[in-house]
Amino acid sequence: MIALTGTPGTGKTTIAEELRKRYDVLDLNAFIKESGLLENFDGPRDTYDVDIRKLKKKLAHVSADFCDGHLSHFLDCEMIIVLRCNPSILYKRLKKRGYSETKIIENVQAEALDVILCESIDTGKVVIELDNTDANTNTVLSQLEDAVANDPGKYAPGIVNWGEEMVKWF
Repeated sequence: MIALTGTPGTGKTTIAEELRKRYDVLDLNAFIKESGLLENFDGPRDTYDVDIRKLKKKLAHVSADFCDGHLSHFLDCEMIIVLRCNPSILYKRLKKRGYSETKIIENVQAEALDVILCESIDTGKVVIELDNTDANTNTVLSQLEDAVANDPGKYAPGIVNWGEEMVKWF
């Protein structure tokens, strides 16, 4: 299984929808809800806690080509694809979703600081980093398939740098 992860709003769902036309893709968020794995509600962050150990146990006998979700990089997988988005664009995407300002800022800061990318690298798995800022789905899909089939090193972490954006968000 290949993990498709990234900060909320980076385009995971859009890419996963296209991948579903050719591959078996597990919607991790739906699986978590359907499996009763949502735990305590964190009001200030407007989210639920999920016990990763319980999630891994429930997924032990589930098979898929890709796993779509911002927690997928914590799972047992062969490779991790991290979708990225310029924090200023990410802000606009999350605002359109109706996220609270607090939740938007938390996610934008996480993207600016490479939080999910760093967590992914820490797994020791092969990590691919793709910039999905322009939201050109066909380009991102082409890069994803090239990385998986041919040359993951071409898309190794470090190609995306939001350093100049950090000043705006901290």
